[in-house]
Amino acid sequence: MKGSECQMLIRKSAEKVFEAFIDPEITKNFWFTYGSDKLEVGKKVVWKWEMYDVSTTVIAKEIIPGKKIIIEWDEPATTVDFDFKTLSDGSTYVTIKHFGFNQTGDELLEAIKDSTGGFTTVLDGLKAFLEHNINLNLIADKFPAEVMKHGK
Repeated sequence: MKGSECQMLIRKSAEKVFEAFIDPEITKNFWFTYGSDKLEVGKKVVWKWEMYDVSTTVIAKEIIPGKKIIIEWDEPATTVDFDFKTLSDGSTYVTIKHFGFNQTGDELLEAIKDSTGGFTTVLDGLKAFLEHNINLNLIADKFPAEVMKHGK
């Protein structure tokens, strides 16, 4: 598998963690700023990061409530698997796998590095929001405009 993988323990039920990725009204507190609709199998959903003037279209390929979400990103098409495992104490272990990259060599390494860093930031923000009701503003602060104006 050419791809990235990251994971995090979230001290909330799998149903709550799962819903945080399905419902854009929750997701916007730790990831994107706008989602056109809830994820449903076969439905095209637009996600926007308005601070960066970036958007993407995703299509859910599989949804198993409280257990799994598989989406396909556009441009270029890659796959993201979100797995939710309930632990004995009722908390949830989330694993995100992003794969299907078509790059090779250094470009592939860069894509995997960016994906791993991005999804790790998403999981960190999810943990803070669901466990402590804090929006850390991680996505917006990752690339502030002033820094980007002068190059990373």
